[in-house]
Amino acid sequence: MIAKAANRLLSSAAPIAVLALLAACSAEPGATPSEAGAPDAPSGDRTAARPDSGAAEQTGAIDPANWPHFDPLPLDPEIEARVDEILATMTLEQKVGQVIQADSGSVTPEDVRTYHLGSVLSGGNSAPGPLPYADADTWLEAADAYYQASLDQEGVEVAIPIIWGIDAVHGHANLRGAVVFPHNIGLGAARNPDLIEDIARVTARELSVSGHDWTFAPTLAVPQDDRWGRAYEGFSESPDIVADYADRIVYGLQGHYGEDDFMGTGSVISSAKHYLGDGGTTDGRDQGDARTSEADLRDIHGAGYFTAIPAGVQTVMASFSSYWGTRMHGHEALLTDVLKEQMGFTGFVVGDWNGHGQIEGCTPTDCPEALNAGLDMYMAPDSWRGLYESTLEHARSGRIPMERLDDAVRRILRVKLAAGIFERGLPSGRPLAGDTSILGSDAHRALARQAVRESLVLLKNEDRLLPLDTGLDVLVVGDADSISQAAGGWTLSWQGGGYENSEFPNGQTILDGIRETVEAGGGSVRFAPDGSDAAGADVVIAVYGEPPYAEFQGDRDHVDFTPDGFDPAVLAGFGERGIPVVSVFLSGRPLWTNPEINASDAFVAAWLPGSEGGGIADLLFDGGDGYDFTGRLSFSWPRTALQATQNVGQPDYDPLFAYGYGLSYGDDGDVGLLPEESGLDESDLAPADSYFVQGQAVPPWTLMMQTGQSLVPVIALPEETGALLLSAVDRTSQEDSLHLAWSAPGDTLRIETSEPADIARQSNGAMELTFMARAEADTPVEIGMSCTRETCDAFLPLTVNGGDWQEYRISLACFADHGVQMSDVDSAFILRPVTGSGAVDIGAIRLETDLDGARNCAG
Repeated sequence: MIAKAANRLLSSAAPIAVLALLAACSAEPGATPSEAGAPDAPSGDRTAARPDSGAAEQTGAIDPANWPHFDPLPLDPEIEARVDEILATMTLEQKVGQVIQADSGSVTPEDVRTYHLGSVLSGGNSAPGPLPYADADTWLEAADAYYQASLDQEGVEVAIPIIWGIDAVHGHANLRGAVVFPHNIGLGAARNPDLIEDIARVTARELSVSGHDWTFAPTLAVPQDDRWGRAYEGFSESPDIVADYADRIVYGLQGHYGEDDFMGTGSVISSAKHYLGDGGTTDGRDQGDARTSEADLRDIHGAGYFTAIPAGVQTVMASFSSYWGTRMHGHEALLTDVLKEQMGFTGFVVGDWNGHGQIEGCTPTDCPEALNAGLDMYMAPDSWRGLYESTLEHARSGRIPMERLDDAVRRILRVKLAAGIFERGLPSGRPLAGDTSILGSDAHRALARQAVRESLVLLKNEDRLLPLDTGLDVLVVGDADSISQAAGGWTLSWQGGGYENSEFPNGQTILDGIRETVEAGGGSVRFAPDGSDAAGADVVIAVYGEPPYAEFQGDRDHVDFTPDGFDPAVLAGFGERGIPVVSVFLSGRPLWTNPEINASDAFVAAWLPGSEGGGIADLLFDGGDGYDFTGRLSFSWPRTALQATQNVGQPDYDPLFAYGYGLSYGDDGDVGLLPEESGLDESDLAPADSYFVQGQAVPPWTLMMQTGQSLVPVIALPEETGALLLSAVDRTSQEDSLHLAWSAPGDTLRIETSEPADIARQSNGAMELTFMARAEADTPVEIGMSCTRETCDAFLPLTVNGGDWQEYRISLACFADHGVQMSDVDSAFILRPVTGSGAVDIGAIRLETDLDGARNCAG
């Protein structure tokens, strides 16, 4: 193994803007309602002079000379010689297998053996067994089977072991009993690189218990729009914090490149993601298009990679997103010219979940363009078999040059050898494997509790209410008794939420943390989830916020907090009775919460704290431990519900609470009465991915009726066209739904748009077209979708059952399977009668998360 890492400094030819990014300067934190909690800008702050986008730069062109140059880290000569030996023996089939990664929910050990696959991943819902998560023994049994199959191969000179990857993004949260740390948005508020490295090290150890080799972390996004459903996966809107954390996470997961601890016991391969610009897409749309300048792409979104790559990160994951219309999975200038050549990255680039299939001209099962652009390993969860066959043909024909295929395989082998995968043996026989005493150990839980404490940001503390005395009679209301709610998405399952506390055997709820602290101090705690039973209470602690979500299913059209479950409107009643209120707000992003802040005497941004709820009690109460609030905002807090893109360093920066704001006990915590006008109108209030709610089509969608080739917009009800009669009907409120009657089949009710919508990500992500309907008697109809191309429509049969309102769901993938191009949808909902006459009522037409994971194509 090499002795030390080589020169990791930027070359003197690095562009001035990048040198400025990495140099020390200072910044003012900006105006806030109270300056008491706004710290001086830290040394090394690179946010003050946000790079000027410059209209002339906004072309999408990339010049590698504008990017920092890193000398490649020195390669181990023994490993390189071994790679040469293995490559010389490999069959073409082996080489193609190595560049493909399949999901454990869609591939068997026998498949790994037959196709020589290089890697297996487990997506957020793909654990072995009946659940989306598993215990250590179940993981290890599957890991052994895959590993053994990769070595048990006939007709090859050298068998190449697989590596198994998983998204352990805030702890190993698909392993029952593992510690669940706060999500990155909270860790960014902690501003503690030492803590971050320790968390990464613990995560790697707990991954070793289940036999995993590789985690898809760290996420190095710099979210610029809080509407993005992955905002909580980013540490900050500022590149400073991301750059300060990136290398430390790599060290925690892998050890130090070139030193004795590199890939040692309890270490795993890390993956910097999502390269590049995922946090800068237009309107914060997940998998969207970043149309920013090259300078901003580099200085804002590239900052984390400029420390992760010199730290020796072994893999980089390509982003689903595009840069000026070119998908990152196929962006040769950024994957090859910048990342590999200019920045000297010698590991391998892995794709994201069928992301290669979104490249123009590609499908999930056929995409030579991605490999040729610089992708080294396709993430082909359920498409791997077809992709293997097409890639093999392209390699034989020369469409994928052998030089490019060999380079990809070389990079994969280099990482596997450096990680010791060839020598480690069966996962169950490795150090730490199966040692469940590591999970939730006292040290690991203490670290998680520290992380919770340091991530909390106190936004309001009127009359210095906090810290509370432990001898009080405390009423706790809201969601305090749910670890699942506090942990958010990527917890036990992809979307998270809904799990009993018993599924977190090494965790503690916020409620239990409060009860433990208060009762130790002589006080008492009552819990009333709905806010009742306040008589005699000295203080109310209300725990509430966003429901769990992940990726695009968390995309929003605005940043207004919309209660889902506990209704914080009840808080005002406590104030009227003279009972002080402390709000603990759980969210994956800053949200407009002025009414809730006004109804609270103290307001804590708790983000998504994970499985150690006691860390919140540590700061709400004076338990004698000397703790205080030290968390400071790493994301600006919005002044209105439309202020989703307010980022420090921008012109006209004017948030409600600025980047860097946060109170401690001794600060003046009064923020005054905040305005309660959100800035939204009625059309803004419709939930995301809604088409028809409260009696109205949601813009840009329009209600239409079609007879033959004639389309008639519905201006007012009732409306009669051809054989259709449309009128309003009540479901839960006045005229919130539609009554459709017909006298002959053939004509259709449609929800159309002149601006075709891209819902491919929703289709790929197993979302469903969902609506409420009823009929007097069982009534068969057809439900359809269409796109702008000719013959690009599909209809699926459905029977609306006679009786009361019922919810109906059809998987979007069913429409895609029948020919609808989901990236170009112009009719999101079509209802076509198939009987001679009949009638149905219909409303609440929207997209929703798949509840059961089963594809449903017919009613």
